[in-house]
Amino acid sequence: MTKVFENPVFCALDTPSVDAALDQAQRLNGTIGGIKLGLEFFLANGPAAIKQMSGAGLPVFLDLKLHDIPNTVAGAVRSLAPLGVDILTIHTQGGAGMMRAAVDSAHDEAAKLGLTPPKIIGVTILTSLDGGDLSGMGVKHSVEEQVLNLASLAKESGLDGVVCSPLEISAIRRDIGDDLMLIVPGIRPAGAVVGDQKRVMNPSEAVAAGANILVIGRPITQADNIRNAAQDIKSSLGL
Repeated sequence: MTKVFENPVFCALDTPSVDAALDQAQRLNGTIGGIKLGLEFFLANGPAAIKQMSGAGLPVFLDLKLHDIPNTVAGAVRSLAPLGVDILTIHTQGGAGMMRAAVDSAHDEAAKLGLTPPKIIGVTILTSLDGGDLSGMGVKHSVEEQVLNLASLAKESGLDGVVCSPLEISAIRRDIGDDLMLIVPGIRPAGAVVGDQKRVMNPSEAVAAGANILVIGRPITQADNIRNAAQDIKSSLGL
């Protein structure tokens, strides 16, 4: 399995403040592999702030989980391509046509701009959900079965990878192979509070299972010393 980033730890900067995000990114530089920015940050500050963060010296994972008709998602990806992010998420549950439209749009627009296209990653089942939640939504499959179905569809549709919980990493590697990049939230270092995540694992276990990127937020950002917290995680991975 090819290593995507030398340091797989991406810190989720869950803040609406550009200044706070820049400060955290600067303090964490050298201890993490990249930063994740989500809806809260994007809606509070807009595309210009994403472009500013892309110039801060760390790879940027923009986690917007786009989900709409194919033409709308293609247009959204086209609008985001100039921002210089490394990774962009869409929902696999938008279907094969939507996923293909996102990939084509990313590559076409990046080629026009002379940029490297962002990796288009499909969200499978949110790590805040478990089997009971899926049943309540009318999904008859287990979480693992549904994740495998969606990951397989993502691969067929040309996506670069998927987001899954730690508990599905091994099944994806077993049934689908090593081609997909696996981005894994729900990572909690030993002793960390689980919070709203229902399917969790520690960093070294997740990497050993086949994760490419570990998304870790509060165990770092809410620590007394965020740089030390990130360095401890990095060290636990033998980096």
